[in-house]
Amino acid sequence: MVEYFYKNPQNEVCCCTGTDFQSVVATGTMLWIDICDPTGEEKRAVEAYLGSAIQSRAQAEEIESSSRYHESDTAIFANTNFISPGPEDYVVETVSFMITNDILTTLRENPIRSFTELQRRLMAFPNLYPNGTTLMVSILEQRVDRDADLVELASKEISQYNKKIAVGEDISEEFLLDINQLQENIMLLRENMVDKQRLVNFLMKSPKFPRKKDAKLNVILRDINSLINHINFSFERLEYLQNTVIGIINLDQNKIMKVFTLVSLLLMPPTLIASFYGMNVDLPILGTGWDPIIIIALMVASFALVLYLFKRKKML
Repeated sequence: MVEYFYKNPQNEVCCCTGTDFQSVVATGTMLWIDICDPTGEEKRAVEAYLGSAIQSRAQAEEIESSSRYHESDTAIFANTNFISPGPEDYVVETVSFMITNDILTTLRENPIRSFTELQRRLMAFPNLYPNGTTLMVSILEQRVDRDADLVELASKEISQYNKKIAVGEDISEEFLLDINQLQENIMLLRENMVDKQRLVNFLMKSPKFPRKKDAKLNVILRDINSLINHINFSFERLEYLQNTVIGIINLDQNKIMKVFTLVSLLLMPPTLIASFYGMNVDLPILGTGWDPIIIIALMVASFALVLYLFKRKKML
């Protein structure tokens, strides 16, 4: 689907769906072409209007710096990832940006909340968005704010796990797996913020990007740096929490093994005596009915002796 936004002669922003750009060429100024899961025909129509090729999905998802951002004689191409929270982990959506003659073109596969919110603001306050570069900066601003919310949410989850440990809640394998999943989400957030940091740095160095946007880009960059520092602290905190959980699990296991070992050692002397007198030969003590009682007394005495020796050696 292709949606495009342009200003008519009355300075009102109009939204249309499709690839019929003739009315814009004749009467209006194009601001933004938003392409979501397009067909081949739709992509070719947009490319013909812009006079420049649009990146493919494979090109947008490459991780090399030269693929994430590059410039041609007439256009700026940039790719970055947008993260959305899912049921358990985060969903990553790659978005391609292209600036051609102050027209913003975006390419994505799925709906993104930041885009929907910006489209509403564009329709409501057209004077705030005179061109495509302003729209791109606004998208980055909203995205960084959204990422800040995700970082804050992750920090709250870490605090909740910490409280569960503090109150002595049952620590199980599932609990440890949940912490590991949160750790993966934190690493993904950091990777995402570093990617945006690199994109903003590229835009600030680009001779094709308007210098009057540097002030806002500087603010975005400071916000990103602050978020990266916060993410690093959260990751260290989560790693410490994970080590604490592993330590608690090891302590619980050691306590169990200690009990089993103690029981085995305490029962060894009585077992030896019982086995000795349980042989199929005559081993009388007094030759009376008191022999079983004496044997049991010897077993109890050996048990008590081993227990005393363990306590004296401070092994219990």
